[in-house]
Amino acid sequence: MSDSSGHPTAASPLLDTKLYIPQRRSTAVPRPRLIERLDEGTERNLTLVSAPAGFGKTTLLAEWLGGPAASKRPAAWLSLDRGDNNLELFWAYVITALQGVRPELGENTLSSLRSSQSPPNEWVVTTLINDITAIDGEFSTGSGSKLTLILDDYHVIEAEPVHRSVTFLLEHLPPQMHLVVATRSDPPLPLARLRARGELTELRAADLRFAPDEAAAFLNEVMGLDLASADVAALERRTEGWIAGLQLAALSMQGRADVPRLVRAFAGDDRYVVDYLVEEVLRRQPDHIRGFLLQTSILDRLSGPLCDAVTGREDGQQLLTTLERGNLFVVPLDDKRRWFRYHHLFADALRVHVAEEQPTGMPVLHRRASAWCERNGQPSEAVQHALAGEDFGRAAGLVELAGRAMLIGQQDAVFLGWLKMLPDELVRTRPVLCVYYALALVSFDPEAAEGRLRDVERLVDMAVQGSEWPAGAAGEMVVHDDEGFGSLRGMIAIVRAYRAGALGDVPGIVYYARQAWQLLPEDDHLWRGAAGGLLGLAHWTSGDLEAAYRALADAWASLRMTGDSQEVSSAFVLADIRVAQGRLSEAARLYEQALHRAAGTGGSIPPPAADLYVGLGELSCEHGDLEGASRYLQRSKELSEHGGIAEHRHRWFVAMARIEEARGDLDGALDLLDEAERVYVSSPAPDVRPIAALKTRVWVRQGRLAEALGWARERGLSVDEHLSYLREFEHITLARVLIASHKRHQEEGPLRDAMALLERLRDTAEAGERTGSLIEILTVQALAHEAQADVAGALAPLERALTLAQPERYVRTFVGEGQTMRTLLRHAAAGGIASAYTQRLLAAIDESAQPVSTAAQVAPGLAEPLTGREVEILRLIATGMRNQEIANHLFISLSTVKRHIANAYRKLDVSHRTQAVARINELNLL
Repeated sequence: MSDSSGHPTAASPLLDTKLYIPQRRSTAVPRPRLIERLDEGTERNLTLVSAPAGFGKTTLLAEWLGGPAASKRPAAWLSLDRGDNNLELFWAYVITALQGVRPELGENTLSSLRSSQSPPNEWVVTTLINDITAIDGEFSTGSGSKLTLILDDYHVIEAEPVHRSVTFLLEHLPPQMHLVVATRSDPPLPLARLRARGELTELRAADLRFAPDEAAAFLNEVMGLDLASADVAALERRTEGWIAGLQLAALSMQGRADVPRLVRAFAGDDRYVVDYLVEEVLRRQPDHIRGFLLQTSILDRLSGPLCDAVTGREDGQQLLTTLERGNLFVVPLDDKRRWFRYHHLFADALRVHVAEEQPTGMPVLHRRASAWCERNGQPSEAVQHALAGEDFGRAAGLVELAGRAMLIGQQDAVFLGWLKMLPDELVRTRPVLCVYYALALVSFDPEAAEGRLRDVERLVDMAVQGSEWPAGAAGEMVVHDDEGFGSLRGMIAIVRAYRAGALGDVPGIVYYARQAWQLLPEDDHLWRGAAGGLLGLAHWTSGDLEAAYRALADAWASLRMTGDSQEVSSAFVLADIRVAQGRLSEAARLYEQALHRAAGTGGSIPPPAADLYVGLGELSCEHGDLEGASRYLQRSKELSEHGGIAEHRHRWFVAMARIEEARGDLDGALDLLDEAERVYVSSPAPDVRPIAALKTRVWVRQGRLAEALGWARERGLSVDEHLSYLREFEHITLARVLIASHKRHQEEGPLRDAMALLERLRDTAEAGERTGSLIEILTVQALAHEAQADVAGALAPLERALTLAQPERYVRTFVGEGQTMRTLLRHAAAGGIASAYTQRLLAAIDESAQPVSTAAQVAPGLAEPLTGREVEILRLIATGMRNQEIANHLFISLSTVKRHIANAYRKLDVSHRTQAVARINELNLL
């Protein structure tokens, strides 16, 4: 039976399947935190579960009703569809659902609904409320035994009479009853009033999305993928915890061998995602909403005015508010609801769809967006949209205007990415852009940078001479950055000075930096500061540290006049110089002051400041505070994940390697130094502590003398060669290698050479006032005398080293020398040398952990012993960690983990994990 419009009425047959409570899935991921929220919600009138399609609303409610407390919770379920917009039919279904809990409930009301007369709206609900209230003793007011009515898929209800009747029910809800509404969009119910009264519990997309542990359980246990935690985390980030997204990802990967690659590639253009979102979301929208979604999908961030500029409409803010209220995968980015973004997968799917439907229209949309962003002070977004819209001439101008800010803001990689998207013939007609290009390239590809500079010089010379540009070029010379053009020749010299620094050409740095100083305008504080900084770096490379410090401090003062303080770079370099001078406390102050200034008034530390924490970690390690050093490095790691300075990235691994070495894990230290080599990027700053030399020192401690001697030969090191600050650390390392060689072979020649070299090194360090170097040289001299059984001879340099080190609280420099230093310090203490300080160092040696990797792990039945690192990795395998998880845990690369595992398996004579775990259990290595 239907009404006059053809819609079903209460007298029509009712579908029983709409009243069934969905079965709780045995494979569902347990969600105790949400179940607890639902339990608590029964204390209030309404629980609203509001989230987009695929967030597991129905599954969650089914789990709740099917849980241990289900028998105590009388519940009625109604799955709504669009036919339920008829008021009488809606309430007929509600009452029938309730009768599944108590058969006589609402019987008179249901009879009236089935009669030919349509009763008034409020009469139906009032009668039902009275019926529920009259059932005395059946339902208590306790949260566990209230009558619960679940209205699932409420978003299909559009009829205002139905909304009014449900509002009436909520406003007069009996204390024995609780209402749950599950919906894809917020219903027009008095939510604000209920919220203010404390009568509303809300579960939204942010609550429903899977947490990382839930995503892991779903993907591995339910979908059977057996993914590593890193892959799970990547999918969780990509889908933003959207459950349907995770399921679609899993479906696309089941039975595939290249799962890690698929994880990396998974996006909104995956066929499952596109099909789902188009079917479940896009096709259900009115034309004007659908058009708005497709046109604005090109935007990473959305605001009303920006959307208006792109679409040509004037209702952007209103539509964004509508989309948010409708849970259409829109995420607010600020508290005032002015800026939004689409869920990443939703945006990807929209872009796929618009590319198919309107391929020729997308460039126009991007150009509109670019123009708006340029007018509204968003240069990066303006560039990106201009490039996407293939408006390359305009993009080149925008990139040129942004170049100075990008380069001084340490955004070289982003800047290079833009430049590589521009046609080369276009770039070559823009001299300022070419110079910026060269400056961005110089640390990565010095030769390519020089090629760009030659292009600029040819272009400028031809412009001066009135010559024509070569055939095939994109036209006459173009300049957007007039200020940059005025400094063009000086900037060319600056780039060449940087290039000389990257190539280790110290005279070249001096020559081109002075040339730049002469060519640059007086008021160009930025590039004159850069020229002064390069001169300072040249002094540093030459070992004149005080001159370097003054020049660099003056250079950064000049840079501050431009508003660019370069806090991180300046502090990092100046602190390095102070450390080399043995002035550790001043270095710490530089780091701490820079951190304070970098935080500014907002108190948040920018990502490039990660390097400052590395510096503080290095100082803490030298002071013997390994736990404090680890905390600093962890803070640095957290920041550097969001950005950082490429030239400094290797220092984190070097600092962490020193901590591992101090803890006795020499294999772990070498792994970290391997990682440092992998990420190392050359820079104008002198590389005065080469990673290869650091590795050699670890080899010496491990007794791997052949490798250490091989390094010395490869570097061409000699005890007789000219000494320079740039190779000072390597020469001190060579002395250590020679002393170790004497101890191994008991030959006097290597020890005699080492002692002669150390005397020369001591003299040059004293002349250069490099106290930090001098302390180590004196310490190694003491070790050389001890190797000769000359304790008296050892105490003289040791006493001087202690005297220089005590004010700055050096610890690791002495403690790291182990038992030999312990013996010498005992002799020093007995002779009254720096007695209090000496006693502290002795205590530190006694408290230091015993090495875990210097001795191999020997077990019966093994032809070749396992290294400490191999045992550590085997133990992690036994806990269930996968290779990538082990790499993340140990801060080493996946390839390094695989190499250790291969070596361990070979020694254990096994071929896979299960055998390895059984074997190490058998050998008692766990």
